[in-house]
Amino acid sequence: MRSNRSHFPDLLSPALLNRRHALLGTLSLLALPAATHVNAAPPAKPKQQQRPDVWPHASQVPGGVARLSLGPNARRPAAFSGDVPLLVLGDAIEWTALVGIPLAATPGDASIVVRPESGAEKQVAYTVAPKQYREQRLTVPPRTVDLSPENEARYERERTHLATVMATFTDLRPDAALQMRVPVPGRRSSSFGLRRVFNGQSRNPHSGMDIAAGTGTPVLAPLPGRVIDTGDYFFNGGTVWLDHGGGLLTMYCHLSRVDVKVGDVLKTDEQLAAVGATGRVTGPHLHWSVMLNRAMVDPALFIAA
Repeated sequence: MRSNRSHFPDLLSPALLNRRHALLGTLSLLALPAATHVNAAPPAKPKQQQRPDVWPHASQVPGGVARLSLGPNARRPAAFSGDVPLLVLGDAIEWTALVGIPLAATPGDASIVVRPESGAEKQVAYTVAPKQYREQRLTVPPRTVDLSPENEARYERERTHLATVMATFTDLRPDAALQMRVPVPGRRSSSFGLRRVFNGQSRNPHSGMDIAAGTGTPVLAPLPGRVIDTGDYFFNGGTVWLDHGGGLLTMYCHLSRVDVKVGDVLKTDEQLAAVGATGRVTGPHLHWSVMLNRAMVDPALFIAA
């Protein structure tokens, strides 16, 4: 039986003082008398600049992250993509919703729903731009592409279990920041979004970042987090999932050793496992995935270049 599966499928706003300065500046401009123009062309819209110190970086493409301003509110509003809760950052001056865009998303118009504690529900629209990812051809053992009935049944059991893991949504830490550390040093051997072709058969796009490293290399937590799952899975091999709060999860696959258990709370740079070559692989490396509101997104948006 053939299978069409692959790997199972932002933190602080700018400083409060900076936002207040920006707000005061805006109010000052509004207080000035308006100049009178006759037949004047409207000013060109300035290009949106990506702040280098805001994490994750915005990238409104399939597999990217949209940063959507929700404006001011005395309390944190709730925001949803469909019925999936979103991570909302900020304070009373400005709240921002971080939206993970699935790799399978169709380019075009999209929207989220915002439900403030008081007041009317509203929609916030955004646009998903197209992006073309590269293709990669790999040769792996045939049993990992054309599954036997036993392996197909195992995969289905694992998929059902992992769906509950991926639905994890816990409160965000008040001191949370979303710039991640790379879990292992090494060359990126396969980038996020690659269209994978195994033994000549097209499969789902690559849903993480592969980092080349030798077996036994320590894997370190990129952010503080709680271990919510460990296991040995058919495709992913030795695996650990971390919950960082607000629907932001990270996954580490093909591990040769797991050094943590469910419920452990880790600090940044604390060891959780070791690199290996378990599951469907062509050699030792770390597969690292970042999930936001149940969508796998590009880990590169969370790390320094």
